[in-house]
Amino acid sequence: MNNLNRKVAIIGGQRIPFTKSFSQYMRISPQDLLIPVINAVAKKYGLEGKILGDVSLGATIKSPGDWNLAREAVLGSSLDPNTPAFGVQRACGTSLDTTNLIGMKIATGQIDIGIAGGCDTNSDLPIMVSQKLSWKLLDLNKAKTFGQRLKAISKFGPGDIKLVFPAVVEPRTKLSMGEHTELMVKNWSVSREEQDQLAYESHFKAVKAQEDGFYDDLITAFQGLSKDTIVRPGTTLEKLSTLKPAFDRSDKGTLTAGNSTVFTDGASAVLLASEDYANDNNLPIQAYLKDVQVAAVDYVKGEDLLIAPATAVANMLKKNGLTLQDFDFYEIHEAFAGQVLSTLKAWEDHEYCRTKLNWDEPLGSIDRQKLNVKGGSVAIGHPFAATGARIVAQAAKILNEAGTGKRALISVCTAGGMGVTAILEN
Repeated sequence: MNNLNRKVAIIGGQRIPFTKSFSQYMRISPQDLLIPVINAVAKKYGLEGKILGDVSLGATIKSPGDWNLAREAVLGSSLDPNTPAFGVQRACGTSLDTTNLIGMKIATGQIDIGIAGGCDTNSDLPIMVSQKLSWKLLDLNKAKTFGQRLKAISKFGPGDIKLVFPAVVEPRTKLSMGEHTELMVKNWSVSREEQDQLAYESHFKAVKAQEDGFYDDLITAFQGLSKDTIVRPGTTLEKLSTLKPAFDRSDKGTLTAGNSTVFTDGASAVLLASEDYANDNNLPIQAYLKDVQVAAVDYVKGEDLLIAPATAVANMLKKNGLTLQDFDFYEIHEAFAGQVLSTLKAWEDHEYCRTKLNWDEPLGSIDRQKLNVKGGSVAIGHPFAATGARIVAQAAKILNEAGTGKRALISVCTAGGMGVTAILEN
């Protein structure tokens, strides 16, 4: 490996509008969501018909037929078919991880330019059969003679015909992410009012960003849509306060459809290159990818499922000699408003920082005016594997518009008790 440690430039990103699942993108496959995003990147930056160093794409939910999703998406795109591609899956952190992997290939001199991205859809779910029926079908498939086939068929029963739908449930606890977050907000004493306030701010900022045209050059029209459809201009604290709890339906439940992300369909991609390649090919540089860190917690033994970004950020700060306050912008993925607020409280908690994060003092608080300044996932939507690249492209544009000498912190929580975090600079 040629360890050059070259600067990794973020050129820009593109995505299709994020929309509520089971609506405008019904029956559209992950591949067909990714192709227009790749084409939009290629068109915007003059890459049509060109060979790129590599492309990394991923999806959390996909059918067995999409086992080579990234490569097939590239073959269906306007890029030269000699462009290689590979798939990645780290749940909600997938496309921040693909960004990291393409960035590392550039930093070490393996490639000069590449695309990272991801997508997810709940509107084209791979419906499976039960494991019991699957085994019996395999036995039938192996049967060679008529008698063997009859014997295999005789073992089938009415109880075998049971469809299995994909679910956002942790396999080891059988709890949904929302149920885990209910435990998390109770642990960190995060109130319903705090969650509704953050959700309101997310919509308010996203609405203003739409009205100001901030997203216009980040989104390519698709299926008759030209902007995100989950953003609600009429959101008020009063309306949010009327919604019933969605996971803990007792009077102690605080997570609602209003302060949680809804099931979302969408795709996004970001273009990265070495600084020299960008300059030599007249590609704009919006920001630089400084570092990426991942961490995990043992949620099976009682740690909060979505608290891992607190550790990843702490490790990243220590590695880079920074404090939590050394950032001009904070892009913290809002899987649930309660997750963001719990993480902020963890960074302020002396005992947690000392025992779990190995910091002598609390990391401290952030300036909330710098948090998700163009709206977050509660308002924009969260197509699991597409969120990371959406945030990277969004943060890079924010930094570019803010002027030189700025820095952004990105934090994404994921299923399985993991966190993926990054630092962007300009």
